[in-house]
Amino acid sequence: MYDLSNIKIKPEPIILGLESSCDETACAVLRGRKILSNCIISSAAEQAKYGGVVPEIASRAHTDAVDEVTSRAVKEAGIELSDIDAVAVTYGAGLLGALLVGLSFAKGLAYSLGVPLIAVSHIRGHLAAAYLDDPSLQPPFITLLASGGHTAILHTKSYFGFEVLAQTLDDAAGEAFDKCARVLGLPYPGGPNIQRAAEGGKDIITFPSAQVRHSSSLAFSYSGLKTAVINYCHNLSQRGEEVNVADVAASFQRAAIDPLVENTILLAKSRGVSTVTAGGGVAANAYLRSTLSAACKREGLKLVLPRIKYCTDNAAMIAAEGLNKYLAGDFAPLTVNAAAQVPLK
Repeated sequence: MYDLSNIKIKPEPIILGLESSCDETACAVLRGRKILSNCIISSAAEQAKYGGVVPEIASRAHTDAVDEVTSRAVKEAGIELSDIDAVAVTYGAGLLGALLVGLSFAKGLAYSLGVPLIAVSHIRGHLAAAYLDDPSLQPPFITLLASGGHTAILHTKSYFGFEVLAQTLDDAAGEAFDKCARVLGLPYPGGPNIQRAAEGGKDIITFPSAQVRHSSSLAFSYSGLKTAVINYCHNLSQRGEEVNVADVAASFQRAAIDPLVENTILLAKSRGVSTVTAGGGVAANAYLRSTLSAACKREGLKLVLPRIKYCTDNAAMIAAEGLNKYLAGDFAPLTVNAAAQVPLK
């Protein structure tokens, strides 16, 4: 029988994290906030053949990889399965079939070990990645969340509570990167390839900023920027002119990222918060990282910027958020279900 009534909360538990929301099957082991292992088996190369993630292929890949990646993570951590104090797993948001693979495996593992199951929001995982870079980090701080599904600036007031200060009105930044990459004929995944192309280009094309200028709030909109890139490339093609991919990439990147950095700094200063963090796949972008670093240094703000491998999908960030929930005794029942969408709250 799965009975957690006698579970004693440890100050530095060993938590195994699992992540399978998209095309990365990942497992990590943390002791407290110390990373013992962080393993990933990716199906990105297979997905690239189709120009993006195919849900059925992703689900099959997770099914094939989840046991192997878990075994690998446990071995690299130098522990036994019996040493695990809790299993943290992404329950949403993401591809439903992909999520179910990881969640089902995590349920079975937690049940067999008699340890708590912790259901983690993928979004919260991205926010918790900052704790991996600075284990001494404590709220409050301002967080720039920029991923494929969400773009927002948050005032993180506690380990579980935050206020949304600004967010996109439509597309997320990562989604815009992927769509513009396809327009430019760049392969999947779009974000890293936009960055590589931009490194050889010039910011000489005037695209509309992702900042919503007519709004009293510090909102973002990426649909107009995306459409502007599409129209620019289409018009050149109609005239028989060649598209300079590098220049388009550099100009798009600046228009997409500058408002994120500017508003993050503005909100940190207006809220009197001295620490800034960032999370999500777009936080791996070199231009964002350098621009945000320079801005924080200029304004005397501390920046906690997770290493690139903890910005993209990984299980260490899931285990890091799992630790917060473990210490709070926030465990999930074995009946918890996967969710394709979860609220930003």
